Amino acid sequence: MKRKILAISGSTRKGSSNESILRAIAALHSHHLDLVIFNEIDKLPHFNPDLTDSDLPSVVKEFREQIRLADGVIICTPEYVFSLPGSLKNAIEWNVSTTLFSNKPVAIIVASASGEKAFESLALIMTTIEAILPDRSKLLIKGGRSKVGANGEIQNQETLDQINLLVQSLLESIKQVELAEEKGTPAQ
Repeated sequence: MKRKILAISGSTRKGSSNESILRAIAALHSHHLDLVIFNEIDKLPHFNPDLTDSDLPSVVKEFREQIRLADGVIICTPEYVFSLPGSLKNAIEWNVSTTLFSNKPVAIIVASASGEKAFESLALIMTTIEAILPDRSKLLIKGGRSKVGANGEIQNQETLDQINLLVQSLLESIKQVELAEEKGTPAQ
């Protein structure tokens, strides 16, 4: 059975290495993932906590619905000035008043020149909003651009192996959540 995965690119640059990594994951794992890439975080308005559900812009409602329907989420982002891109943080903030990420299996990839600070920040944010984020579902790809070819293929075997392990971990987390729901117990 194919798992429905929402993949979020943290970069607003067209043809970014982060989007290329997500496309490579979709191609490499097409036999067991139905992966949809949300690469329009630049279309989300600035987060406004005063808006009620009925007042939300349609693009926010659609984004939330994609998260709700997904079995799991993969976020792949660059690091800008030792932090997450503002547009990705904004996208996540549109969900803080919901439970959409609570008990949702998530995998994170930071692909950037360095990336440590964005990696730590994104892991902390996902844990804070109660996403399921096992250690094997976190990947820091230093020098991300150099590991993705002009046609979007992953050129580095070690990186490819790490990505495959990350996907395997995400699928295991999804299975654990399903089993826990069947038993009526919270997933770990």
